[in-house]
Amino acid sequence: MKCKRCQIPAVVALPSHHTAFCKDCFLVFARRLVERAIKEHAMFTFDDRILVAISGGKDSLALSWQLKDLGYIIEGLHIDLGIPESSPIARAYAERFCTVSEIPLHVIETAKLGLAMCDVKRRVKRPICSVCGQTKRYLFNKFAQENGFTVLATGHNLDDETSRLFANVMRWDVEFLSDQGPVMHAEKGFAKKVKPLFRLTEFETANLCFLAGIDYGYAPCPYSSKASFPIYKNLLADLEDIQPGRKIRFYDGFLKDGRQGFAPRGETSVDIQPCTTCGYPTSAGECGYCRLTALMNDEG
Repeated sequence: MKCKRCQIPAVVALPSHHTAFCKDCFLVFARRLVERAIKEHAMFTFDDRILVAISGGKDSLALSWQLKDLGYIIEGLHIDLGIPESSPIARAYAERFCTVSEIPLHVIETAKLGLAMCDVKRRVKRPICSVCGQTKRYLFNKFAQENGFTVLATGHNLDDETSRLFANVMRWDVEFLSDQGPVMHAEKGFAKKVKPLFRLTEFETANLCFLAGIDYGYAPCPYSSKASFPIYKNLLADLEDIQPGRKIRFYDGFLKDGRQGFAPRGETSVDIQPCTTCGYPTSAGECGYCRLTALMNDEG
């Protein structure tokens, strides 16, 4: 098997692209996919201040490395969730990577906010993955808004996006389908959010880390066993094995032809207003983060 670009022995085979690459050519290939995503969807420019959500895993570190290599102005934000089995490992990888890469890293410890997820899990009745995700979105958005960042970038890859799309279609969740995509524009108190890795699969981001020498952590959350997205991700992975390229065609087709069918018509039924406690945009009077904080502060 030879590299498609330079004809020396290949180290990575990509059936979905009907190609294979050597180390250097694969890094060029990955960079061009990221550049294409940024350009086609007008994600940001070299004048933007970009906050990257850095978990310590392969996707967020691959994204940070690539944006830094391309010359963008980036800083990282890591949220330490206070989960004893996984949080210290993830934080250590994030801090080590950012030190080596000379990327400023900010850290928010949920335990100091009274919201260590190990404690939250014991108090809430909702699925912990939902509560954790809501908390992270709140903290990332709040930090970006309060510290002058014009864009918030996350490391969601093609597998993440297609499994989320698949799940939303299975539920016919019109509200989520209407705004799902690689860019969510800034509005009503929300920072602009972008996903520059959406054209790369999980396999490709893992290879990017390996070939670029990025040391990333793998510390699976002990609470994620009941999450539904891995089910959809595995189903799509099986389909991809049978029909290489199906995932990117599914997602590109949705962005081109499907999403517009779910766009709101006339006045939207969701009225977004500032949270009565903290000012965060919400449709519920008091936002979910403030309700969670009140629950955790209630000794009863």
